[in-house]
Amino acid sequence: MANPMNHPAAYRKRRFMNWFPLGITYACYYMARYNLTTASTTIIDKFHLSKADFGIIATAGFWTYALAVIFNGPLADRIGGKKSILIGALGASILNLLMGALFLNGWQTKIIVGMSLLYSVNQYFQSFGALSVVKVNAPWFHVKERGIFGGIFGMMISSGYFLALTVGGWILSYMPWYCIFLIPSVLLLIMFVVDLFLVKDKPSDAGFKDFDTGDASSKDADRDKPVDMSYLLKRVFSNPVILTIIAAEFCTGFVRHGVLLWFVPFLKEVHGIDHGATLFSIATTGITIGGILGGLLCGWLSDKVFQSRRPPVAFIFYIGQIVALLLLGWVSSALLASLLIPFTCMWIFGVHGMLSATSAMDFGGTRAVATVAGICDGVQYLSSGLTGFLLGGILDKYGWAYWTYMIIPFSVVGALLMIKLWNETPLKHSAKAKPITAVE
Repeated sequence: MANPMNHPAAYRKRRFMNWFPLGITYACYYMARYNLTTASTTIIDKFHLSKADFGIIATAGFWTYALAVIFNGPLADRIGGKKSILIGALGASILNLLMGALFLNGWQTKIIVGMSLLYSVNQYFQSFGALSVVKVNAPWFHVKERGIFGGIFGMMISSGYFLALTVGGWILSYMPWYCIFLIPSVLLLIMFVVDLFLVKDKPSDAGFKDFDTGDASSKDADRDKPVDMSYLLKRVFSNPVILTIIAAEFCTGFVRHGVLLWFVPFLKEVHGIDHGATLFSIATTGITIGGILGGLLCGWLSDKVFQSRRPPVAFIFYIGQIVALLLLGWVSSALLASLLIPFTCMWIFGVHGMLSATSAMDFGGTRAVATVAGICDGVQYLSSGLTGFLLGGILDKYGWAYWTYMIIPFSVVGALLMIKLWNETPLKHSAKAKPITAVE
């Protein structure tokens, strides 16, 4: 494979058989994670919780995920992405089965404490998801293909939101509500078996030759050897580009979950749109479509217009977030609000896929990709935790008038950080970098 961009048809087919089941699995992860978001109004009403009470459950999960993903990133770099995706899928399946079974049997007491604990353990296993996807795919995609992969990653996320929000809405409308936990549990168990047989960590495991992907690890003298913690920490904390991306992901986390955690009660309380309504399906299905468009557009612009530079595209999408959030907070029409939810998510998911997946692979390199992705995701979920109890408490006190305006400053800061990185590319950074060995 002399030219890494000129892959044989057999290689492309096998790569598809690798990332496609991973993508389906990751979508099922989302269904087993954001089912809490979909069921938010049901849980709040059924158990007489305030928004701050419900926010405590969400925050417990977000912050558990944040800590877990930071620690599990180096673990995934050492044990490989396949083992990581299997551990996460099995654990999340068991936890969702447990939550569904408890509600099936009439669980009524200490809901806040109990759900905070169970959702937190679920989030621990969920933390293996994104790490595993980027860890497995990094050796299969050259740097110049990864903008397109960022679009694919965005499609995975969007498919997950379709399962969680749209299909979840149908489950709540036509089935006992606790099935929103039981069904994702079954789907994750099925994908565990599929991944066990189909997913391979690198091309050589599937009978193809490994190749230089052109990322930050390609200049390492011993890039084929296992990495140790000193290598991983040096790769991350000595790189100002990675540190800036991490700061931007903190902003992305607040924007992303500031919208996603609260849009269901927003549509119900402000615009009278509930589960099963046509406008609710428009909003949730639109999130999937908007996410796919955002991911693909972001990847295409990065690879084809900006020569594999990620920051200019992320800047454009942060500006798009600002405009969309201003409109969402301003409109009074229920139809426009249901359309603006996916329009806003298009700009959010584009940035999320570009920074947490593509940039993590580029600047972390094949060897440290899970560590970088883990720290990016972890920092993102630290800020996401603030959208739980804190934003929920503010909504309890002041209502929806200031909702989107409290989110916008994070998009502004994210855009400013991308200006700082405007001309950075993985190839340029790799060319500048001093080779790093695992024993330095």
